[in-house]
Amino acid sequence: MRPSLSGLILLGTLVVTFWGATGLNGWLAKTPLQVTHSRFYLVARGATLTSIANDLVAAEIIGESWKLRLLAKLDGHTDRVLAGKYQLIPGMELGSLLSAFNRGETLKQQLTIVEGVTFSQLLKSINDAPGLTHTLQGQTPAQIMDRLGFSGEMAEGRFFPDTYRYHEGYTDLALLAHLYQNMQNQLQNEWATRSSQLEINTPYEALILASIIEKESGLDSERRRISGVFHRRLKINMKLQADSTIIYGLGTEFDGDLRRRDMRRDTPYNSYIHKGLPPTPIAMPGLASIKAALNPDTSDDTLYFVATGKGGHYFSTTLQEHNRAVARYLSSLR
Repeated sequence: MRPSLSGLILLGTLVVTFWGATGLNGWLAKTPLQVTHSRFYLVARGATLTSIANDLVAAEIIGESWKLRLLAKLDGHTDRVLAGKYQLIPGMELGSLLSAFNRGETLKQQLTIVEGVTFSQLLKSINDAPGLTHTLQGQTPAQIMDRLGFSGEMAEGRFFPDTYRYHEGYTDLALLAHLYQNMQNQLQNEWATRSSQLEINTPYEALILASIIEKESGLDSERRRISGVFHRRLKINMKLQADSTIIYGLGTEFDGDLRRRDMRRDTPYNSYIHKGLPPTPIAMPGLASIKAALNPDTSDDTLYFVATGKGGHYFSTTLQEHNRAVARYLSSLR
């Protein structure tokens, strides 16, 4: 059957319309930006493509705002653009800029949180981090936890140390929320595969013990063995006697030298005075220490360890053997 005249006219119209729109799209996409040197453009939080197009005209980066808006409409791009810093380079075209906006290709900042830092040290790192929007200055740990939605939880130890990347304008609160969730995920994953021979009963107790292991361990190879010592002490109701807990309890009063009077100081964190775990973590443990807390070395019966002065520890089963090891260590310091 031969097609009718009206059908041919309709088909011709559709073809012209399709190729016309496609040609317009390509022409708009090839429009060069007015950029003569590499520079950055900062998209504010909540900015729309319309407001950005007008701002780009004002900044003399593009000549007409309607071109960016029309190109976005033809390509089906959303009107929302991820906040952050975008790099503009000579020769860049409107299509490339729109693609960068659509994919959220912001320049990322990087912040590394090392294992064993305290919450106050974490806050200082975040306050000093470039590119973050700071909203937490002057707030107490309790107020910060309340803003995160975890009212009543202690902040210490709840945030996972790692390297984090974020875009310009990201808030300190949003970054903390990410660190908190990361710690929860790591802790729950390791709790699910924990050893059956544990003297701790909850993930939070695991977090507390892991924080002590983090501060007491000098070598990765010793973490599980140190964990074994602490688990055996907990089992026989023996004090943990970890110097790191005393230091944490002293807070800003600790001057770097642990004295006998400090060891007699009665704080909730003095594990030479109080049995069991301290009330909270004393630092932010890394994954290796969490694994060690939940998978202690049970291959020996050691109950003591002391530094060798060479980065590791000497482990002892009896107090007499431990005292000799302590004497050797003190002698090496003279």
